[in-house]
Amino acid sequence: MAVAAGGATTAGVRLLSVPRTLPAIRTSSFVTTLSFSKLGSFPGRVRGNEPARKNLLVIRAARTESQGVSLGFRAPNFQLPEPLTGKTWTLEDVESYPALLVMFICNHCPFVKHLKKDIAKLSNFYMKKGLAVLAISSNSVATHPQDGPQFMAEDAKLYNYPFPYLYDETQDVARDFGAVCTPEFFLFKKDGRRPFELVYHGQFDDSRPSNSVPVTGRDLSLAIDSVLSGQPVPSVQKPSVGCSIKWHPQKSW
Repeated sequence: MAVAAGGATTAGVRLLSVPRTLPAIRTSSFVTTLSFSKLGSFPGRVRGNEPARKNLLVIRAARTESQGVSLGFRAPNFQLPEPLTGKTWTLEDVESYPALLVMFICNHCPFVKHLKKDIAKLSNFYMKKGLAVLAISSNSVATHPQDGPQFMAEDAKLYNYPFPYLYDETQDVARDFGAVCTPEFFLFKKDGRRPFELVYHGQFDDSRPSNSVPVTGRDLSLAIDSVLSGQPVPSVQKPSVGCSIKWHPQKSW
């Protein structure tokens, strides 16, 4: 039987037309730049003694998903020290920015290690476009001393973090945000004098330490692009997956 294009009929049978091109897949400005850049061209890329990343790792840590925080949630106030510089940061320090990304990370978690240099790249890229970025570690040093402030400062230097890496010793800020895992991403937008409102609480991308999916930051960067361009952020968002926050023994849930 002959095949006719455009839905024509042959011998009384209607044939389906085949589109000449496939629909375009939406790509963020960060992913587009990453795709056309030579390896290592991004500011903040770690060289020399950067720990080597293995393609496939067996992750024995318990997997925890971000959850329980509704879009529209207002960013809570905080007052946290930055171990690297000794400066204390508050929400007021970033009130003049149109958007704010708050990331709960730590030093030791394999899921965070998998993304560290790419988090630095993405942050560098969007901070130049007007995004405020803060990272917070809330893990208990009683159970995980490698996540303490001294080692946080070393990590910030090693990975050349362009953002403040803050220490939440009491874990009150993690509770105020509703954070439960590392990494966990909270993207807020700000309209004029209104408080920061949560518009994205999802994953960095589909890559995990235990799969072979390349790290691109696609999900988070698409959300940031939408906020910075004044477009709505899709409400369907994949949760971030990582290690649970290591709560102080007396504060475990």
